[in-house]
Amino acid sequence: MWKVLKEFREFAVKGNVLDLAVGVIIGGAFGKIVTSVVNDIIMPPIGVLLGGMNFKDLFISLKPGVHPESLQAAQSGGIPVIAYGNFINVILDFTIVAFCVFMIVKGANALRRLNAKEVEAAPTAPTEKECPHCLSHVPVLATRCKYCTSHLAAGDKLGPEGSVVS
Repeated sequence: MWKVLKEFREFAVKGNVLDLAVGVIIGGAFGKIVTSVVNDIIMPPIGVLLGGMNFKDLFISLKPGVHPESLQAAQSGGIPVIAYGNFINVILDFTIVAFCVFMIVKGANALRRLNAKEVEAAPTAPTEKECPHCLSHVPVLATRCKYCTSHLAAGDKLGPEGSVVS
């Protein structure tokens, strides 16, 4: 029992779990912001352009011959409806969230590529040099060639393409 609790504690305090929790909380808050942007800022002007239409009140009554004035009246009267106006709002919410996530991922990938270019551009010290006698590659700090056993001067410098310059 204590072993399970210990394993759970280790799992719960791992960085990944905490990062995920923070992401979910911020994502939920971001979703509310996007819903507000769609419902309160984007849809009213579109409704005005379409003749004062409120997308939330767009619905199709499934009861023949009954056409309530609003979605709220239909729902309070127990009339079955297809509320496609709400569906349009949810589609817009999703599209905006998906575009924002796309832009965040695109920015992160650009930063990753920039970082990768910096890492590639950083010069690395050579780890091998070329023996001037047998042209084999030996470690830079070697004083004797492991192939031909020739003595290599400790101060040998590497020339172009790793060759030793005396």
